Amino acid sequence: CHTAVVGNYWVEGHVPADLVKKLMTEKPTDIEGISVPGMPMGSPGMEGPNPQTYDVVAYQSDGETRVYATREGRSEP
Repeated sequence: CHTAVVGNYWVEGHVPADLVKKLMTEKPTDIEGISVPGMPMGSPGMEGPNPQTYDVVAYQSDGETRVYATREGRSEP
């Protein structure tokens, strides 16, 4: 989908901009990158009917994953 390198992190998929800013402000040392898997309806750029709640996943340096944030999907603008 969409991949970017922001600072020392990678960002994959339709991650909300405020969470990229949060990542850059907090600069966690245990995270390699964040992602929104699966292009869920209602994530940024995927607005439309039937929005879904979705997770933004953090990929940690030790190879584990965790939920970085959960968001309510948005309908069409």
